[in-house]
Amino acid sequence: MNFRKYFFLASSCFFLFLASFNADAQDAAEKYFTKEGHIKFHSETPIETIEADNYKATSVLDAASGAMEFAVLIKAFEFEKALMQEHFNENYMESDEYPKSKFKGKITNIDEVDFAKEGTYTVKVVGDLTIHGETNPVEAEGTFEVGKEGIQAMSKFVVKPADYGIKIPAVVVENIAEEIEITVDLNYQPFTR
Repeated sequence: MNFRKYFFLASSCFFLFLASFNADAQDAAEKYFTKEGHIKFHSETPIETIEADNYKATSVLDAASGAMEFAVLIKAFEFEKALMQEHFNENYMESDEYPKSKFKGKITNIDEVDFAKEGTYTVKVVGDLTIHGETNPVEAEGTFEVGKEGIQAMSKFVVKPADYGIKIPAVVVENIAEEIEITVDLNYQPFTR
């Protein structure tokens, strides 16, 4: 192979590599990730208030398309009382059989969020929420706070345990609200390969 052909071939390969690298970098730049998201649930009745926090939610956000997914390990919810945590996992959520809750959906107004400009943006999210092996459609509003340190995503919505096949024993049915308030607080960072 003469020098001219070799040089042309080497140059072509180099430019293809650069084009591929730039495409991967651009694709990664549009994705955000967290593995320490905070999910909280709150149940309040005249008899009892029950709250639990989970700081191990993982989530991925595609800023270009608005696609969003997250997963929550059920056993990672922390209660004030150990007995509540035990009952939650064994009697209600059956977390050995259904270890995770998942959400898969998208932000319908992603074009209204400027990820290059600091500020607070109202977002609308739709998708499917799976809890206890049951999947239901959900819609919620939330906010994105775009800042130098990343994106803070926050939302509140309610779920009904009955919609997810979660049975509440008659002896404690008055202690647990029919609608549980869920708070989502995710601190997204740019995804890097």
